[in-house]
Formats: sequence, structure tokens, C-alpha cells
Amino acid sequence: MSWLAPFQYDFMLVALAVGVLVGTVCAVLSCFLVLKGWSLMGDAISHAVLPGIVLAYLIGVPLAVGAFCSGLFCAVGTGFIKSHSRVKEDTVMGVVFTGMFALGLVLFTKVETDQHLNHILFGSLLGIPRAQLIQTVVIGGVTLAVTLVKRKDLLLFCFDPAHARSIGLDTTVLNYLLLSLVALTIVAALQAVGILLVVAMLVTPGCFGYLLTDRFSRMMLLAVGSAILSSLGGVYVSFFINGSTGACIVLFQSAFFLAALVFAPKRGLLADRFRKKGRLSTDPADR
Repeated sequence: MSWLAPFQYDFMLVALAVGVLVGTVCAVLSCFLVLKGWSLMGDAISHAVLPGIVLAYLIGVPLAVGAFCSGLFCAVGTGFIKSHSRVKEDTVMGVVFTGMFALGLVLFTKVETDQHLNHILFGSLLGIPRAQLIQTVVIGGVTLAVTLVKRKDLLLFCFDPAHARSIGLDTTVLNYLLLSLVALTIVAALQAVGILLVVAMLVTPGCFGYLLTDRFSRMMLLAVGSAILSSLGGVYVSFFINGSTGACIVLFQSAFFLAALVFAPKRGLLADRFRKKGRLSTDPADR
């Protein structure tokens, strides 16, 4: 089979384009989530959208609307329980998203639908219907635009909320804006990688950039670059091995992260080892 064979099929070209778009949106937002320490929030919201999808199907509204409302309900509910109990936020998120995910599974098994559970859980990037393709492009484009327009305010909110309040920024609005952007990004990425893998696309690119630089602008560029290469590589390889496209994309992102973890100039494991050796060699006690 020719190495150029994937580019001869329209569905592969569409998958490559959508993968790049979704990867870019997730990578940009992942930088804010990593800086804010909200990685688990992305995991919680991604799992919590399942009951919203089922309920949206039952009442006849677009599935994206149900997924967004369900994800936002999870985020708001987590904040409410945290502020009215002694339980820590990460524990609350674990309880809320697993409960909502279980509810979604129960509802799904009791409803007759043409939606396949594997497509919801793992995505179906190579078989996106035209309506969902348009939905993904519109939601992804709007989310990316809003994130870039408000990036300075969101960056300050993530890095130093107290300073953001002191200069007059409404941190409550920024908090819910960021949560809404996370929910929208998950909705946009569901068709590509599904509920179970979308959290990797929301965390791994930002971690990759964070290991390689101290500047946020460079971190974002590195995250986006790794996400784009992972999307292209994952879709391309999945064609030849007949594997899950979303899983292949995530594996590429994991490989980028592991490479940065080992070889990063300042924060890599090798750099840390060399620094320790250097300190030992200059220690007078070793001479």
C-alpha cells in the first residue's frame, strides 16, 4: 500500500482537518488548565456529559446542547458542594463525575438509540456526519476565538487570582468563562476522541509545553505544535494499522510528553541528573 494512500480518500482529509482543529483548541485551553491546576476538572466534565447526551436525545434537542449543559452542571455542582462542605475539591470532582457518568450509562442502556456507545466513549473521527462536522467546526472555532481574545485576563486569573481581583477583574465571571470554555471544548472534541480520551487532549499538550519553557506564549505555541503533529500522525498511522484514531492521537501526544520529560533542557530527567552530578563533582568533600 502506498504511503500516500490516506490522502486519496475524502474521509481521511476531513479527519486530518478536524483533528488539527480539535487538537489546536484543546492545546490552547490545556495551557490554562495546567497553569490553574484544573486537570481533573477536564476529566470530570468530560465524563459528566454522558447523561446530558442521553437526555438531549430523549427530548429531541441537539446532543451538543445536552452535553454542554450537563458538563456545566457538573462544574457548578462541584463548586457548590466544595463551598458548602469540608470535602476538598478534587474529592468532590471524583464523586460528582463518577456519579454522573454512571447515571449516563444507566440511561443509555435503557434508551433505544442509533447512537453507538463506543462512538461516544472513544470517538469516531473517520466517520463524522456532515451535521456533526459543521457543529465541531463552529463550536471549536468560537471557543478558540473567545479563548484567544480573553487570553490575558484568563492568564492572570489562572496565575494570580488575587492580583486579578485587585486590578478590577471579575474573577467570578472569569471562573465560569473558563469552565464554559472547557465544556465547549469537550463538546467539540467528543466526535474526534470521545469522552474517555478527551481529557488527554486537554492536559497532555499543556504539560508538554510547561516542561520546555517558562514563558506562556512559547508554552502555548509548543502545546499547539505538539497537538497538531499528534493529530496528523495519529490519523495517518490509524489508517494503516486499522486502530482507533482517537487512541492513536493520544499515544502520539503521550510520546511527546515522555520525550519532554526526559530531554527537556531545564526540567528534564537527564538535565536534573547532570545537575546533581555537577554539584557532587564540585563538592570539596568529594575531592
